[in-house]
Parts: sequence; C-alpha cells; structure tokens
Amino acid sequence: MPIYEYQCEQCSEVTEAIQKFSDEPLRDCPACGQAALKKLLSAPAFRLKGGGWYETDFKGGSKKNLSSSDNHCPARDSKSSCAGCPATSD
Repeated sequence: MPIYEYQCEQCSEVTEAIQKFSDEPLRDCPACGQAALKKLLSAPAFRLKGGGWYETDFKGGSKKNLSSSDNHCPARDSKSSCAGCPATSD
C-alpha cells in the first residue's frame, strides 16, 4: 500500500498515512483538528507485504548478498561488454 504525505495548511504539521489507492484523501489534521490537510507531492513510497518478495526475503548461506562479485554476466568471458557492466579485455 502506498504511503502518502500530508501537510496541514493551518498549523504546517506534516503527517504520513498508509492508504489504498481507492481511499479518499485525508482532510482533518491529527494535530490541530482543522479540515486543512493537503496531499504533498513527494517521492513514491510503498510497503511490500507478505512473502515472495525475493529482494527483501531473508536468505541464508551463499544467497545472502544479491550484489556479490560472483555475477554471472554473459560477457564476462568475452572481450566485449554488455550494457550493464564492462568486461575486462586482455
């Protein structure tokens, strides 16, 4: 679910809310109670819930680090390079 930021136009309080896409925007400020909340434009944030998210699952053994130097680049044994990484040429 996305995490939205709101700012009160009365007291300038900034708050975050976890809401569904289909939920109506918040209106009442939790700090002052006024109906003056406006949604802020900010970097997107969301929370991945449940299992099956390979990048965030806890792994054991040799699969712990996804960005290890043991990358299996198709160009690693050639003199050319792929778009993702430079291959070393001898």
